[in-house]
Amino acid sequence: MDKADIAALLALGAALFVAMGDVIHQRTAHEVTAEPVGHLQLFAHLLRDRMWWIGSLVSAVGFGLQAAALGLGSVLLVQALLVTSLLFALPLNARANHHRVSRFEWTWAVLLATSVVVIVTVGNPTAGQARAGSEVWLAVAAVLGPVLVGCVIGARILSGSKASAILLACVSGALWGLFAILTKGVVDRLGNGLWAVLSAPELYAWAVVAVVGTAYQQAAFRAGSMTASLPTMTVVEPVVASVLGVVVLGETLRPGESGWITLAVAFTVMVVATLALARGEAGWAAKPDVGKAIA
Repeated sequence: MDKADIAALLALGAALFVAMGDVIHQRTAHEVTAEPVGHLQLFAHLLRDRMWWIGSLVSAVGFGLQAAALGLGSVLLVQALLVTSLLFALPLNARANHHRVSRFEWTWAVLLATSVVVIVTVGNPTAGQARAGSEVWLAVAAVLGPVLVGCVIGARILSGSKASAILLACVSGALWGLFAILTKGVVDRLGNGLWAVLSAPELYAWAVVAVVGTAYQQAAFRAGSMTASLPTMTVVEPVVASVLGVVVLGETLRPGESGWITLAVAFTVMVVATLALARGEAGWAAKPDVGKAIA
């Protein structure tokens, strides 16, 4: 078994644990308080909740497996396979909230997962470098920063609607995509000793992005049902991570001349499936008297 195969297995394991953590976090975000709260207030409430910490520990196992996978395989491979967390999350969420996953949800979830498998197999992703220079990161910040700010402002304007949950999920997903790139840089430094890790700027950016990404993840979960937020996060994260993997780390796809058409179709299916799941009404949602997170 080569490194890519091991990375794929680790990524699937990460997807399972991340899904379990997401289900716990989504439920806790709705139940932690009945008062209307902002992002920081919500996060403060969650930090005092035992069940939220259990979900965080479960998610941490997933992040550990993800980091191990990124140490062996490309960002394109690992992040694409993490989309399968949605297939784990749907039945777990249904069981936790005493309802059945609808045929509609299963159909689109399977199409979503199938499109990811096609992207991974046909795209034949190859690894690039593990780290990038400060000039590249400044360019990323100049492009990604305004987009994220725009999503936050849009979520505030549309507060209380499903669109707000989707916009907040976009912010969280993008930050977790960035987190994956930074994780690969941190893992790369581990072989050089503790001081090499502590002196790496990626470590501190990695920690900040993890905290902010978690805060917006909880805000997105509270703003709507899991079918509004989780599919969006699940796809935005690998899309952002893959783009950054190509632009920042120099990773590539090698589908061959005819394979690009297949990749385009698979990517289209992935986007359409995500939008279909985001429009679905199944999944546990907050009761009408429960306050929504204020963007």
